[in-house]
Amino acid sequence: MSLMDLALTDDDFTRLRRLIHEEAGITLAPWKRGLVRGRLARRLEELGLRTFAEYHARLVDDASRDELTHFINAMTTNKTEFFREPHHFDYVRDAWLPSRGPCRRRTDRRLRLWSAGCSTGEEPYTLAMTLLDAIDVTVGWDIRILATDIDTDVLAHAEQAVYATEQLTPVPSALVRRYFLRGTGERSGLVRVKPDVRALVTFRHLNVLDDPWPMHGRFDAIFCRNVLIYFDRATQQRVLSRLVHQLADGGMLFLGHSETVHGMVEGLTPAGATIYRRAGTRAAPAR
Repeated sequence: MSLMDLALTDDDFTRLRRLIHEEAGITLAPWKRGLVRGRLARRLEELGLRTFAEYHARLVDDASRDELTHFINAMTTNKTEFFREPHHFDYVRDAWLPSRGPCRRRTDRRLRLWSAGCSTGEEPYTLAMTLLDAIDVTVGWDIRILATDIDTDVLAHAEQAVYATEQLTPVPSALVRRYFLRGTGERSGLVRVKPDVRALVTFRHLNVLDDPWPMHGRFDAIFCRNVLIYFDRATQQRVLSRLVHQLADGGMLFLGHSETVHGMVEGLTPAGATIYRRAGTRAAPAR
């Protein structure tokens, strides 16, 4: 049987939609049927399965969860780029960091940030570059960026920190020179993020539906951008509430351009376009 012969029936689609919602919180609209078929057909061929019903049965009986991992990876969308929605990074550099005031004590120089839904790593590396460019790390700054995603494939890519040269188009030329190594020979056309940037970022696998989350401390800033758009309203509200709880007093939450907290959760004050501050210490307004 060829890939073209695989039919995704109404029942198949309903079962697979239900499963990805249960496992990852992702809500698939009815018009995503072709996408689901396209992303899973080759996997069925690799497994020697003849129908999507057989594949669903394999997923349900997957005690090791290995196939469920393949399924979740296939169903997630991983669109990202360096300096995506650049006003967020402008805010970090020009408003948020200066608002923290003079760093007279060592504790003032401790920053914990979380990139939730980090995909292939461009977002946390952009954060790291932004911080390094704005802060003199030689004076004892303690900066750590946690980067998490549900997709194990993109996390492996992110940890390698290797990108095609054309992906650097949004990155200012001065930062390209400062924070990237250019490949030569067989690696020509590729770049790698420099060690001092990579050292700030730790990648971990995390499903935001997991309860509890493994992080014990609170974060000074959380980037959770273009993640909530894949959830239904009830799941959005639940995840947002937990994100707010994970923020330190005065901590900042950055969402995607089509996401909002309006009517969803309390305890946040707008600080700019899709930028929110948890009640606590003052933060500068966006510029």
